[in-house]
Amino acid sequence: MNVGIVSTGIYLPNYHMTAEEISQQSNVPIDIVKTKLGIIKKTIAGPEDHTVQMAIWAAKKALEKANLSPREIDVIIYIGEEHKEYPLWTAAIKIQEDIGALGAWAFDVQLRCGTTIMAMKLAKSLMLADDQIQTVLLAGGYRNHDFIDYTNDRTRFMYNLGAGGGAIILQKGVKENIVLECDLITDGSFSEDVVVPVGGTKQPLTPELLQSGAYRLDVTDPEGMKARLEQKSLSNFLKVIRQSLAKSGYDESKLSYLAMLHMKKSAHDFVLRSLGLNESQSIYLSHYGHIGQIDQILSLELALEDGKLKAGDIVTLVSAGIGYSWGAVTIQWGKQEEEIVC
Repeated sequence: MNVGIVSTGIYLPNYHMTAEEISQQSNVPIDIVKTKLGIIKKTIAGPEDHTVQMAIWAAKKALEKANLSPREIDVIIYIGEEHKEYPLWTAAIKIQEDIGALGAWAFDVQLRCGTTIMAMKLAKSLMLADDQIQTVLLAGGYRNHDFIDYTNDRTRFMYNLGAGGGAIILQKGVKENIVLECDLITDGSFSEDVVVPVGGTKQPLTPELLQSGAYRLDVTDPEGMKARLEQKSLSNFLKVIRQSLAKSGYDESKLSYLAMLHMKKSAHDFVLRSLGLNESQSIYLSHYGHIGQIDQILSLELALEDGKLKAGDIVTLVSAGIGYSWGAVTIQWGKQEEEIVC
């Protein structure tokens, strides 16, 4: 039984932070921000752009594009960040209420910037295992730029963090945009390398800690993390892409488009070269920044707008998340004449 993407939705704030502003606040030379970090500008949240609210706006766009009633949604999975309107809150149930999905049930999942890919695997598994689940909405928001201290050089690789919301609607039994196979890797040796060090049970948040600026993302062992990550990061990135393709019955020679998260330009280019792809077969998100797990949805929408996707194309979505995790999922794009067995 096929599971396919019937719609996507993106919400982007109207506010931006430019490369010049990042350079001024961080003292990183402007050419480094633009060429190495790969940021021309990035979206940032405005006063009303709360995390789950952005997910709701994106979900409504996806429903409208698909001409679907919210009452047709069976399950809602929140794929956004834990940094949201309230610290202890089930966001998916709020989305259910606000879009009017009265017949759905809802829950949250989290794998940092790998959440969308993991949730697509989970949603497909739920749909194939349960005859009552026909349509699943994945929706999330992201504004982790709130946690960036631009004077902290240890977090320079996260200066690209932005804001936005994204949604994907999956349906069972459709013959379009078929979700094939996923591959995931997690490595717990990095689990405490990047954290907000205060605000949890180990170091409860106090007014003094808040005023000190400690309630921000930090890297506990920057040199050690860099050395360990260099041994694994890009190799695991390529591994999950190739494994996802292989599980789906393809190899990289059949790959038409790669929807990647925003990362430094040299890494983006290395991945494309390693897979025999050219620049037209992906989109570098230099004018958006890294919107966490929303990047792959944004890349898909931009590719459609640019005419980069056509029926029969093999498309892979790939991401990596702090923790560390790597994940990829492959899609056969467009309408299919026959059922795909996978």
